[in-house]
Amino acid sequence: MIKEKSSQFSTVDDPEHFEKLRAGLMPFQLVKYFSFTSLGVILVFTLFLSLVISRNARTVMLDQSEAYSILLAENLNQQVFRGFVLPTVVRYGKIALSNPEQFQRLDRIVRNATDTMKMESVTIYDSNVNIISYSTNDEYVGKKDMGGLEYERALAGSPNSQIISSGSVLSLLPGTKPVYCRMKTFIPFRQMQEDSSAEGQIMGVIEIAQDLSREYSAIVHLQGYIIFVSSLVMGILFLVLRTIVSRADKIMEKRILERLNLEEKLSNAQRLAHLGTMVATVSHEIKSPLGIVRSTAEILVKRIKKVAPGNENLAEIIVAETTRLNNIVLEFLDFARPQKVELAPVDINNSINQALQFIDPKLKENDITVQTDLNSAIGTITIDQDLMYQALLNLLVNAIQAMPDGGTLSVQSGIGQPDGSVFIAIKDSGIGMSEEKVAQIFKPFFTDKNRGTGLGLAITQNIIEQHHGTISVSSKENEGSTFTITLP
Repeated sequence: MIKEKSSQFSTVDDPEHFEKLRAGLMPFQLVKYFSFTSLGVILVFTLFLSLVISRNARTVMLDQSEAYSILLAENLNQQVFRGFVLPTVVRYGKIALSNPEQFQRLDRIVRNATDTMKMESVTIYDSNVNIISYSTNDEYVGKKDMGGLEYERALAGSPNSQIISSGSVLSLLPGTKPVYCRMKTFIPFRQMQEDSSAEGQIMGVIEIAQDLSREYSAIVHLQGYIIFVSSLVMGILFLVLRTIVSRADKIMEKRILERLNLEEKLSNAQRLAHLGTMVATVSHEIKSPLGIVRSTAEILVKRIKKVAPGNENLAEIIVAETTRLNNIVLEFLDFARPQKVELAPVDINNSINQALQFIDPKLKENDITVQTDLNSAIGTITIDQDLMYQALLNLLVNAIQAMPDGGTLSVQSGIGQPDGSVFIAIKDSGIGMSEEKVAQIFKPFFTDKNRGTGLGLAITQNIIEQHHGTISVSSKENEGSTFTITLP
């Protein structure tokens, strides 16, 4: 099977058609832009929503932890006052935590009260001096000026909290520092009233520190999970949308190209119809006087032979040239008048052999070798035998003209896959054609030969299209050409 890169001819080959194509695709381009922009907006909104959700979860966690610390501090306030302050004042007359016995008693009460509570440390500040009188962390006891603005607010009667945290969703990346969150709650340490209400004199400030790193880490992981899931869903949607848009883009472009091709074919058909009418009219007007000239020249040949033997060649030249002109007129008429297709079962291989047999003298004259590879499995196909024979003959004559110095002519027939179409490939080893010539070769009246009308291939293409087939050509300069006919 002859395999060469074939060249199908698209009628959409000028800038105006591409401008039409772009104009036709413009609304769809806007739809694509809107779709991808909407997807981006949804992704940004989703990420923003995940940030809001995580921040809200963090705020709720901190509010609950602060409320828990305040409740714990109030309970501790009551137990320390009733279990330590009152008994110590009754026994010793005053509170002096420098006394190891008093400190141990206070430490025991604090630890018993907070033993099952989730906290990091408990610290009690003096009300007169910013000094730590007691802490479950022994290193802090006796240190001054450790209480900041929060200590001052609590001393003024306003419970408040301080949050120290670090890390974000980026902390989930490998190699980064883990998240950290610590909350210190400051409440005034008051004297208890008889009704157990803490509305008495402020005796100091209680600081309760909680390590919330695990809870904060859970929130950061939640935020990361939301971002990951949102990104994954948006990514999948993006791929799906991109696939749909890409497929729709190709379908729309194909349909627009088909429409433009049809418009171009319709325009060419109308132009050729007008041209055909003109050619038919002119050809008919020429044919009659041309016949008279030929007949007159034939009579002159006979008379000159009698009157002046040896000079009849002048009249013979007139006969030969009028015959050639008559053939041209007939070719014009074949192109101009509509050809009625009469379909019948035909052995296409037999038609190919008949055409080769007809041009055999010309092949021998030009020293051209013929190679055939005809597939007998084709059998008969429904075509117009005369018209197809004319098309094959045109292609074979064209191949002979492309090999003025001899060469090889290859003719092949076969069944295409997978549609079962029949193809006929005619290949020559001649001079070949440039890409510019290939693009023009099927146009009427195009020829680069000194003699000829340039209608042979145009008529051939019309015949193939009337059989709902296609004809294509592949060619390279100095490497020959291959014409391929495909019939359904």
